[in-house]
Amino acid sequence: MEPTTSIDKNEDDPPDSSQPQKQKVSLKEPAGATGSFFVAPAETNIEIISDIDRCFGLWQELSSKKTLFDTWEFRFAFYKGYRFKPYFLLQKNNEDNLALLPLWYDEDKKKYTWFGSDWQEEVRFFAKNPDSMERLLSVSPSPLFLNAIAEESYALLDNKEKFQVDDAKYILELEGLKTHEDHLMTLKKNTRHNLRKDRRRIERQNPEIIINDFSLLPSLITLNKKRFKKDSGWNDSRRVETFSQVIELSGKSYTARMVAIKIGNRIAGADLICICNGTYFALSGGYDVKDFSGIGNFMNLIEIDDAISLGCNKVDFLQNNFEWKDNWLAAVPLFKYEKN
Repeated sequence: MEPTTSIDKNEDDPPDSSQPQKQKVSLKEPAGATGSFFVAPAETNIEIISDIDRCFGLWQELSSKKTLFDTWEFRFAFYKGYRFKPYFLLQKNNEDNLALLPLWYDEDKKKYTWFGSDWQEEVRFFAKNPDSMERLLSVSPSPLFLNAIAEESYALLDNKEKFQVDDAKYILELEGLKTHEDHLMTLKKNTRHNLRKDRRRIERQNPEIIINDFSLLPSLITLNKKRFKKDSGWNDSRRVETFSQVIELSGKSYTARMVAIKIGNRIAGADLICICNGTYFALSGGYDVKDFSGIGNFMNLIEIDDAISLGCNKVDFLQNNFEWKDNWLAAVPLFKYEKN
């Protein structure tokens, strides 16, 4: 019989999703031959996992890995920033892991949410069949809040009455577009006019476009805090650490990118981007809208061109309308589930 082996690991080091997981391995001698035998139906049971390495292994096995929010590294960055305890619900039988509901307990909100917080979007259920996920939801802890559930996961469930419509997210499909002008031509005349007006206003100031200078993250944060004051999420030092980790963990399942605009000797705007599976995710930004009117629209147009030049097939402008997105982007339905 082979001995049990284990790999010591610092919890602060992220498991590497590009490599096979290193974990405890126990091999046992097979039972003696018994001739013909009857295989009983596999019984299912529920297990709660909080060990981060086990959580990683299950994530790699069951996650669809379709979008940025399905990737281990992006979620792990939030774990590094907030340090809330994982609470992964696993349904399994004697042969297979069937479904995983990856949660943590949010100490601030005093409820269970997605592992990685309710900042996640278009979240897909990790299940080999819908019945398994419905059982996990039925035994999930409370209070529970699961936001921004992907429509494709919602559509597979039978008990839809337990779900509510969440705020939509907004995307721009890039197929057939050569520049942002191609998209502008599809918009209403007044919208198109206003966007071009903002673009020309910034262009007259000879802006310098800076790509991938991540040392400008503090400038992004400062601009965001200056604009939104106490309502800025960047006032929380854990948010700063989280997105510093998003940058640090880039290169495995996604690529971090930063776009900034410098006018004169000042940073007029800066955006943090992630690119994953051909989608350009506009995550967060900071703009000096007081001194550089139109900078937000200008950056959106610049980033559409940037995404096209990189061969991306879609720009994801994330959730919430903010009183502008529905004027020139397509809405994607999302759903939410609450349990008190």
